Amino acid sequence: LGGTVTATARPDQTRTPDLAPAAGTTATASPIVAASPTAASRTPSPSATAAPSSTPGPTVTVGPRVPRIGIVAGHWWLSEDGKQSLDVGAVCDEGTASQLTEVEINLDVAQRVFFGLHVAGYDTDLLQEWDERLDYYQADVLVSIHADACLYPEASGFKVARVADSQVPEIEDRLVDCLIENYQSRTGLAFHSGSVTADMARYHTFYEIDPNTPGAIIEIGFMLADRRLLTQRPDLVAQGIIDGIVCFLEGEGITLEQGR
Repeated sequence: LGGTVTATARPDQTRTPDLAPAAGTTATASPIVAASPTAASRTPSPSATAAPSSTPGPTVTVGPRVPRIGIVAGHWWLSEDGKQSLDVGAVCDEGTASQLTEVEINLDVAQRVFFGLHVAGYDTDLLQEWDERLDYYQADVLVSIHADACLYPEASGFKVARVADSQVPEIEDRLVDCLIENYQSRTGLAFHSGSVTADMARYHTFYEIDPNTPGAIIEIGFMLADRRLLTQRPDLVAQGIIDGIVCFLEGEGITLEQGR
């Protein structure tokens, strides 16, 4: 997780987020099928009826609320002219023909996750690392996607963490558990419980979103030992994350193939 910014306090946050779509949220990744939102997981809105009158009007019923999901592509941050920020995260083989940056992995996977959830009917936002919409962001779940550096040739596996001083610890622990179980099952990578860093537990985005928005950060693998998986099977990586999110929103045991 290159250049992670940490925070030391989580202020009370009550403002309503900006719902305008971010630039660059059109995904071009191959289709991924996700479980559609089920009626059981949605919070039904109360029905509204016309005001009383001598001639009763038609009854208008508001449909069930669709869960909202935020997906952050780690280190992806575009300037006003559309150029990528100089902060590209970790870099492998810098200056060579095989150079690989963390941001290109993160964005590819994040776009696939966004696309899979969006076409399944979820209200999904693809967010930049320093997206203005993250300020007091309110959603049913937010997941930030990152990759680990190339510093240790033998290192392989993934990590998941939530904010250290959570205001909804039981909910966020369930999110973390769903991501760990489903990502491990889908990719076959080992979970590195002992190497979750303080930077992950105090990731800056956790302190920008509404404190009641369940959030997690996932390091999807090491860019050296797991390079083949991250670059050649990003669809599989994305499916593992989608499975974890669907598990959290819809219930344990629901995966891509099972659907509703």
